[in-house]
Amino acid sequence: MQPSDIIAALPEKFKNASEQIFFPSIVHQHQDIGLEFELRLCTALQQKPVDRDAAGHLSLSSESNAAAKKNPFAPPYAPHLYIGELSLQDGDDVSEYVALLNKYSVAPHHFLLVTKEFRPQTSPLLPQDLVQTYLLLLAARQANMHFIAFYNCGSNSGASQPHKHVQFIQVGSDGAPIEKVARKTVLEVSGKPFTISSLPYANHVFRLPPLSSNLSADELTQALFSPFLSLLDLVISTVRHDFDYPPGSPSFNAIFTLEHMHLIPRRHEAYKIEETQQLVSVNSLGFAGMLLAKSESELEAMKKEGIGRILRGVGLKSVHELQVAGTSLEAPESLHDE
Repeated sequence: MQPSDIIAALPEKFKNASEQIFFPSIVHQHQDIGLEFELRLCTALQQKPVDRDAAGHLSLSSESNAAAKKNPFAPPYAPHLYIGELSLQDGDDVSEYVALLNKYSVAPHHFLLVTKEFRPQTSPLLPQDLVQTYLLLLAARQANMHFIAFYNCGSNSGASQPHKHVQFIQVGSDGAPIEKVARKTVLEVSGKPFTISSLPYANHVFRLPPLSSNLSADELTQALFSPFLSLLDLVISTVRHDFDYPPGSPSFNAIFTLEHMHLIPRRHEAYKIEETQQLVSVNSLGFAGMLLAKSESELEAMKKEGIGRILRGVGLKSVHELQVAGTSLEAPESLHDE
């Protein structure tokens, strides 16, 4: 199938599967740290199984451990979740993917791009992963549907499955909350990473050149992979400045839109609310401005704690004043210690 075929099939596939996979929710708007957050309340997800270790962390199995458990992203695919398969040719190499509906959808048309061959969720995205992701985003725009894509990389990123997958969620025509802020950042220097300096945690952003569905895979690779690597370098540098960072490969969240790439280094998978001792799991969507609460009490506790404080609690402090200073007009005002 082509990316346009996946997007075209998506509404009908979701409609047919909705009774099995869709969990209705209510969205509450909440203002904090300059963002209009979307806090989604879905009490039905209290029944969703969560695999945590003895320390309370989400457990991402290694490839060998994953083989001992049922891999939901391995064939045979559940018929009601299966949308179609995609492949990308790069010389003699072919990268193969399958598009699946999300098994626990709180928003319509939430789907996944999964590598057909097992690849670990702890590894960064490869050029072909990025190209296939953006081909789907571009196909959606052609169909007048608006999506963001996101990738939870590593054990502290909020990822819940060890098999590499990029997720896609539909948003309004003006994009996710974080995009509304990113657009307002006026760049003094284009073609370089910048920071949204009003945010209280390390964040690395790249403004992409205009992208078109007419671009070839090679042209998309040239437009996408170098920016991604530059952001990943900043993530790794941020982690290296945190001397108490947990052992193992760095965790980060990645948010992809047709205008920007956002990479956010992660220190913790969940935040413990001081007053209630509730654990709030955060993945890429939290940094996109879209968080999930599974109970009224959790929702109110999150508001009271402060969304900015929660995100700062699972992220890291920015240490890249010198690298990002001068790339945006906002930067000199607020790149400071907290």
